[in-house]
Amino acid sequence: MDTISVLTLRLAEAIGLYMMVVGIGGLVAPARWRAMMDDLERSPGLVIALGFPVFAVGAALVLIHSIWTDPLAVIVSLIGYIALIEGALLLAVPAPLIRIGRWSLNFTRAWAAVAIVLGILLFLAGLTGRATVIA
Repeated sequence: MDTISVLTLRLAEAIGLYMMVVGIGGLVAPARWRAMMDDLERSPGLVIALGFPVFAVGAALVLIHSIWTDPLAVIVSLIGYIALIEGALLLAVPAPLIRIGRWSLNFTRAWAAVAIVLGILLFLAGLTGRATVIA
């Protein structure tokens, strides 16, 4: 896949690896995801502690990679904006996100499988892609 930036390729690899690891965790130990959601519902401090790094990673991605020139760059940029919004919601109004998270536990194995597949695709796109302009 051609993209405009080496940064896009490296971020796609990193995000892909992250998604694969999280997906494997969901398949191997889905009960851990349930326990995590239980902990989040009981501990506002933990929600803040989670919200801050999610917000920070999202903000960093948005600041360094707001590139909308090709499909891979758009995907990486969207992931940054999604993380930024998710982190902001966790910090400001976490209840709706926690409700969605609780509901999504009904599909833990499906989410995990999707994360693994998308992670592999992103990782391979970053690994085998080619930057036409180095930036």
